[in-house]
Amino acid sequence: MQVERIMIRDVKTCSANDTLNRAAQLMWENDCGCIPVIAADGDGRVIGIVTDRDICMAAYTQGRPLFEIPVASAMARKVIACSPTDDLKRAETLMHDNQIRRLPVLDERGRLLGIISINDIAREAARERASRRGAVEVSDAEIGYTFEGICQPHRHDGPAA
Repeated sequence: MQVERIMIRDVKTCSANDTLNRAAQLMWENDCGCIPVIAADGDGRVIGIVTDRDICMAAYTQGRPLFEIPVASAMARKVIACSPTDDLKRAETLMHDNQIRRLPVLDERGRLLGIISINDIAREAARERASRRGAVEVSDAEIGYTFEGICQPHRHDGPAA
């Protein structure tokens, strides 16, 4: 199964110049844990990603209110992403190996098309089990393996999604 089949397409974004208060507001209003950061030139290229944890750690380490802290100071600049035509196994491997729960889905020019999370994959597995039609494309073992990788003690390489 390809990523595009279950990815979320209506993804809220922010710019590097927005404040962490704005990013937190978007997360709260849209019940999500990360916001892709889009280039200011308007072409839709993803230049970073900021998570709820990144916001908390920036507030703690910088000791300033969120409305004073730019997204650029807390976002991860190394964006681990997948393409819409990647299969779910590839997305799971990227999540496992990079200890992240969410992947932006980008086109060949780095523009945002959607986002896929471990939650989306787990819900798809549950749908497949409930439908009991044909072969299961997302196994419980694969989801377990992905969670195992995500849940390892975090390597301190900077902010992560």
